Amino acid sequence: MPDLIAIGYDDTTTALQAMDEVGVLARDLVIQPDAVAAIVRSDDGKFRTVTNQHEVGAGATWGMFWGLLFGILFFVPIFGMAVGAAFGALGGKLAKDSISKEFQDQVREHMQPGTSALFMVVEQMTTDKALDGLSKFGGSVIKTSLSEEAEAEIQAHLHGDA
Repeated sequence: MPDLIAIGYDDTTTALQAMDEVGVLARDLVIQPDAVAAIVRSDDGKFRTVTNQHEVGAGATWGMFWGLLFGILFFVPIFGMAVGAAFGALGGKLAKDSISKEFQDQVREHMQPGTSALFMVVEQMTTDKALDGLSKFGGSVIKTSLSEEAEAEIQAHLHGDA
């Protein structure tokens, strides 16, 4: 079962540095992330999102996932994604059934102007080595598990197979 992990930082640069470290840890097979994104909230309250790059098919899918997730969490459209009725319903289901209210509230509470957060969907990781690699950045960890059913439904909707 994949985990959705968010690590919040009290500045606008650390999430991007931690994202680079996740890339190193992935190459060393310490973390096996399906997708990684950093979101930065500038001092004026605007959001900026940076994602890892996948091959075209997977990249488009995860881009939509991040767009839905960040839209749910922060009530703002990300990536200029036009959310139709199907994606609106999926976003509502994701918010209600898959992402705990506690997780949503913790992320919203952290993401004040002048902060950033690292988000990862992780299939597997060697926890002690991952913590060693990421501990130098500090931060506050918020974690929620996505069920296999929820992930499959989300992927089906994002691929247009639902």
